[in-house]
Amino acid sequence: MSRVLVVDDEANLRKILSAHLRREGYDVVTAADGEAAQAELGARPFDVVVSDMVMPKVGGLELLRWVLQEHPQVPVIIVTAHGTVDSAVEAIKLGAFHYITKPFDQDELKQVVAMAARQRDLSRSDVHGGDSASQRAIVGASAAMQDVFKIIDKVADTPSTVLISGESGTGKELVATALHESSGRKGKPFIKINCGAIPDNLVESELFGHERGAFTGAVTSKPGRFELADGGSLFLDEIGEVPPEMQVKLLRALQHGEFERVGGLKTLTVDVRLIAATNRDLQAEIAAGRFREDLYYRLAVVPIALPALRERRDDIPLLAAHFIGKYNKRLNKRIEGLAPDALAALQGYDFPGNIRELENLVERTLLFADGPFIQRADLPAGVTGEARPTPAAHAALPAPTDAGRPVTPAPSGEALGLKDRVRQKMAELERDEIIKALDETSGNVSQAAKRLQISRKTLQTKMKDFGLRDATDRDDAAD
Repeated sequence: MSRVLVVDDEANLRKILSAHLRREGYDVVTAADGEAAQAELGARPFDVVVSDMVMPKVGGLELLRWVLQEHPQVPVIIVTAHGTVDSAVEAIKLGAFHYITKPFDQDELKQVVAMAARQRDLSRSDVHGGDSASQRAIVGASAAMQDVFKIIDKVADTPSTVLISGESGTGKELVATALHESSGRKGKPFIKINCGAIPDNLVESELFGHERGAFTGAVTSKPGRFELADGGSLFLDEIGEVPPEMQVKLLRALQHGEFERVGGLKTLTVDVRLIAATNRDLQAEIAAGRFREDLYYRLAVVPIALPALRERRDDIPLLAAHFIGKYNKRLNKRIEGLAPDALAALQGYDFPGNIRELENLVERTLLFADGPFIQRADLPAGVTGEARPTPAAHAALPAPTDAGRPVTPAPSGEALGLKDRVRQKMAELERDEIIKALDETSGNVSQAAKRLQISRKTLQTKMKDFGLRDATDRDDAAD
């Protein structure tokens, strides 16, 4: 169940918003102003924030800036009156997920909050528990990353379209941010949208905007992300999720900088530098008829392929040190670093979740480590390859199961029986085969399931059981 924080100084509106969202199945917490919202966000995790624009003490824009700094993975939806729509558009340019105008339409509220919650789920996919990639410094001294840095330096200050590819968790959004911040468009809007978080029937409206009355729920005219990004950069994450019928319109917008809002007659022209990202094999998607070849070549003027973490193991010490420093501050810990045996274990692990998994692992390990150095014994058994029981909150590989029944570990000092040892070894083998299949298919769940000759749903369940990543309804996870 997603937890939503509703922030508004009007008690009646808080009550109405909360009632609507609870009917949709959300766990709702309310705050009377931005200051109270900051306290709530500091006390427990939230998946979505819905905030009024004008409030005493800490207003909506100030709260938005604070959330972007302290909890960048949490999407913020701004609620605003008709007279302050310009301020809401400014909030979108700052990094708000969306805005809703008062009096709000129930269907619009439901759709926007669902989209935001979906994006939050995607940001947590794989084994990700840390911040969005755009909030992390680019860390890497390996030859593979030096090649990436050279491309960024050469093309950042050009209008050329860039297509960033790589497995989930490799830092595609981070590279997109670096391209924008290193260009002459720095200081101009940098608009981000996760195409995989938007229902197919709303993609056109999200990209190009709509006029009032264009469809049910369109109670006001709204600019799309292309308009909001005018003069700046637009980052389309999960570009492979754009429906085929929308790809033609997207191609036209890229080629000519022209489009019409949904329900509109006026042709709009914008100056936007487009950056796209995908963890899909778009060449395979083209062959399967799911992605237009002409759109692919228009996007891939400058291709940037990000290496998986297992292909840049020399960067693991730098990344681990970076995350230790980050979470020492956040968790009020004083861990000085990694013991040699712990570092060796990390460098010997394949990290199917890439940098996101490493960040998650460091945060989790810091919570339990006594220090001053993280030892090999502090790491999850799934990383070290040791079959040893670990606390439930720290275990990467759950106890093997037999037809859904957990096998109870033998008491300390007591050897496992033959049957339990066989079950344990079978579970370890099964996990290794799943990791291998995911590696060979670049993390594509459907393709991995075909290789393993099991259903996609069965594979998702097993991945969740083995702690490889949260089970989702998608073939891929977001970055």
